[in-house]
Amino acid sequence: MQTAIEDFIVHLATERGLSEHYQLSTRLSLEAFAVWLLKKHAISEPAAVTRAHFSDFLEHRKRAGLAAASIKLNVVALKIFFRWLHARNRVPNDQAELLVLPRIEGYLPETLNEQQIESLLEGVGEGTPLALRNRAIFETLYACGLRVSELCGARLENLNLEVRLLRVTGKGDKMRIIPVGKKAVEALNAYLEEERPGLVRKHTRSHVFLSVRGRALTPDRIWQLTKETAAKAGLSESVYPHLLRHSFATHLLSNGADLRIIQELLGHADISTTQIYTHVDSQRLKSVHYRFHPRAR
Repeated sequence: MQTAIEDFIVHLATERGLSEHYQLSTRLSLEAFAVWLLKKHAISEPAAVTRAHFSDFLEHRKRAGLAAASIKLNVVALKIFFRWLHARNRVPNDQAELLVLPRIEGYLPETLNEQQIESLLEGVGEGTPLALRNRAIFETLYACGLRVSELCGARLENLNLEVRLLRVTGKGDKMRIIPVGKKAVEALNAYLEEERPGLVRKHTRSHVFLSVRGRALTPDRIWQLTKETAAKAGLSESVYPHLLRHSFATHLLSNGADLRIIQELLGHADISTTQIYTHVDSQRLKSVHYRFHPRAR
């Protein structure tokens, strides 16, 4: 089982080019199953796994208090792993094919309001080390609704500040073109002209955002910067980079943008993924109504 998992992770990395975070999440799910399978049933070969083993494992995870969203990740990992094994004739049948994804009820993405966004941006401060770069990072995340991996992978040849467009490669290697807002363009121009040249080293490639060593920034570093900046701004500890993407979509919808356009900007393959933001906006409207209507309470 462990050898098969290692081979599968290599496949995700080299053939499918999936992110390190996705690889790690998948590895943790599969290794948890392998450890449980060996301990509970003394099974170490994928070909010996049955549907009953999957059901037993997922029930075990549920009893252990794992959230539905985490169980869903386990199910997805098992499905794609055993599909891959079957396609390569390493198991006679795909026993995970009929696994059903758990339904996740009541999930609504968190967002920042416009004032909180402003506070976060101001939290970067002026005159601090790499202030121009960090300001450009947050302006770009919010202006374009990027995933962190897309921000880290953004390259100079795909950025045209004259026409205010950025081309990014998202999930499944799908490319999309996103407008860049005026404030983000100003922040990017300042960073590219005044700060980025000082970060360039011999090994530097064309990534837009560079570390002090001249390399592309990693998602982990973006997380750290977000936490540090949010703390300076006096915002909650729960602020994280993807919150800017959620806020981007919610604010567009609140100001009248068409849901299909938001889907295109976010790079969602299915509009049902984008529709969650209509629920967020409904919650906001209910909150406003409750606060201000004389007969709402």
